[in-house]
Amino acid sequence: MKVLTQNRKAYHDYEILETYEVGIVLQGTEVKSCKNGQVNLKDSHIRIVNGEAFLLNAHISPYEQGNYTNHEPTRTRKLLLHKREINKLAGKVQEKGLTLVPLKMYLKKNRVKLEIALAKGKKTHDKRDEIKKKDLEKEFSRDFKNSYKIR
Repeated sequence: MKVLTQNRKAYHDYEILETYEVGIVLQGTEVKSCKNGQVNLKDSHIRIVNGEAFLLNAHISPYEQGNYTNHEPTRTRKLLLHKREINKLAGKVQEKGLTLVPLKMYLKKNRVKLEIALAKGKKTHDKRDEIKKKDLEKEFSRDFKNSYKIR
């Protein structure tokens, strides 16, 4: 499995509850751009409309060697999920105020897959607490490492 891109902002802004692996409908030049790593999931999100899931605002750069068949960079792309999964996700999103966010795009058996998550938005103070906790852990591990160095 080769990771093409990750949405680090999603891990910062949301509390991840469940993850799903989904397929994505792409054009030929989009696949080539994805394999070159020219993908950005930073401001993208997922909507469910009429029983179908769509990825919105994901930026896949136009392929350099593409000609008139090149794609639009931020077009809406359809996601491939089973009907029961779509119904389950749609119910949770409407009922509990959760949202669907893309986490990462990767290659699996030469096919482009997307990992999406059912997520709950974090409050500002939760984000600050998480940053403090990470800083403390980093400082502790640094001190621990320095105190046990062999001289």
